[in-house]
Amino acid sequence: MSNAAARLAELGLSLPPVAKPLAAYVPAVRTGDLIYTSGQVPIVDGTLMATGKVGDQVSAETATTCARTAMLNALAAVAAQLQSLDEVVRVVKVVVFVASSPDFTGQPAVGNGASQLLGEVFGDAGLHARSAVGVASLPLDAPVEVELIVQVASRPSIQPVVSA
Repeated sequence: MSNAAARLAELGLSLPPVAKPLAAYVPAVRTGDLIYTSGQVPIVDGTLMATGKVGDQVSAETATTCARTAMLNALAAVAAQLQSLDEVVRVVKVVVFVASSPDFTGQPAVGNGASQLLGEVFGDAGLHARSAVGVASLPLDAPVEVELIVQVASRPSIQPVVSA
C-alpha cells in the first residue's frame, strides 16, 4: 500500500470512482509535471451530499464536509492520471467555489475542508496556495465545487531509437 493510500485508509477514506463529467470536458488533464482537475462537486455514490446556498439552505459545517468530499473526488481524478498518488510531489493550488447566500462571508473556513484533507494525505507536500470564492450558484445546485492543481514526478522521456 502506498503512503497516500495508507493515509487515506487511516482516515477511513478510499478514493471513489472518478465522477463522470456533466458536459464537454474531462475530469483531469496532465501537461508536463502538472495535473489540473476540472471542478469537482461533493458527489457520493452518484448523489450530491447537499444542495442549496451556504448560509441559507446549507450550514457552514455541512459545506465544509462537502468541500472535503469534493476534494476526495478531485484526488480520484488526479489518481486516474497516475500509477499512484505517491507520484504527487506537491499540491500547488486549490480553488474552492462556495454557492453563498448574499450575507455569507465564511468561504475561507468552508475551503478548509478541502485544504485540511490535503494536509492529512500529503503532509507538508499538501501545503498550497488557495482561493475561496463566493458565487451565486454552482452546477446541480451544489453548495461547493473545488479545483486542484498538483505537481507530479516527471516521467522519463522516451528517446527515439536512431539506427546507424
